[in-house]
Parts: sequence; structure tokens; C-alpha cells
Amino acid sequence: MTKKLIVFLVIIILLLIGWLVFFKIFKVQDAILKIIYPTKYSEFVEEYSEENGIDKYLVYAIIKAESNFNPHVTSSSDARGLMQLMEETAVERSNIIDDTTVETYDLYDPETNIRLGTSYFSYLLGLYNGNTVLALTAYNAGLGNVQKWIQEGIIKSDGTDIENIPYKETSNYVRKILRDYQMYLKIYG
Repeated sequence: MTKKLIVFLVIIILLLIGWLVFFKIFKVQDAILKIIYPTKYSEFVEEYSEENGIDKYLVYAIIKAESNFNPHVTSSSDARGLMQLMEETAVERSNIIDDTTVETYDLYDPETNIRLGTSYFSYLLGLYNGNTVLALTAYNAGLGNVQKWIQEGIIKSDGTDIENIPYKETSNYVRKILRDYQMYLKIYG
């Protein structure tokens, strides 16, 4: 080998070592992951997830999947806000919680949306004996669909067969939230 090639290889190796040390010392990966998996609206997520007996990191994963933390989003099916609530569901939950009137514009308010969304998800968890997979499936596809799929034997009542969920969008949704939930636990838990 020539002297120039050896010097070049040494410089490359030193740069790689320096780069690795920089990333380890300054924990750049952690900072990047915290940008990708934010904990926005934490005052509301923490209050209402605790009030409803839901892991706050699961709520963050739901919000990330539903709205990517944009409180002003409306879906093509007319679901609104951070946790993408349908107006009918929001009104129903509000009547159960505190009997206050909920208007469409209230669903864009982060606190109201998280309060009602966590209440609804807690209801689904209770309905399915704490089974997160079935609760997430019902949150996305609708309670009636999940009940029908269980009764018809399309999916199991223990939620162990995500791959059998008839709606591809819902199957992907459940998998995404479970993956993101694990990432939130890894980063913050």
C-alpha cells in the first residue's frame, strides 16, 4: 500500500470513531427518537390517561396514529381532533362523564378531545376485559364491526389473531399503534 492510501484509511477510521463517539456522548439518537415520538399535550394526556386507567404511552401512540398531534385535523369519515373522535361518540362520552354539551368545534380543543378520547378508549378496554388489541380494533373499525367479527369467528375474542382483521386499514392501524407504543416505552418508560 502506498503511504497516501494508509493515511487516507487512518483518517476515515478516525472520522468513523469520532462520529460514533459523538453520537454516543450527545445521545443524538435519543433526541431524534423524541422528535419522531413526541409527548405533546402531556398535561392532558397524563391527567386523563391516569383518570381512565390507561398507560399514557399508549395514549401518545394512539394520538400519533390518529392525528400525528395535529389538533385541527378532520378525517374523511368526519372524525375530529387529536384522538379523531366522531361527534356522536364524543357527545355520548360527554353525557356519561359530566353531562356537558359538546359542539363540533370542541373536538378540536386538545383537552376536550383527550378527555373524551381516553374515556372512550377506557370504555372499550373495559368492554374487552383489558384486551388492548380488541379495544384498538374497535376504536378504529367500530364497536359493531368487532362484535360481529368475534360472533362470526373471523377474529378471536382474545385478540391473538390481528392478521384476520378484515379491514386492512384497521389491521395496519392496530399494528402501528402497538409498535409505536413499544417505542414510547423504550424511549420514555
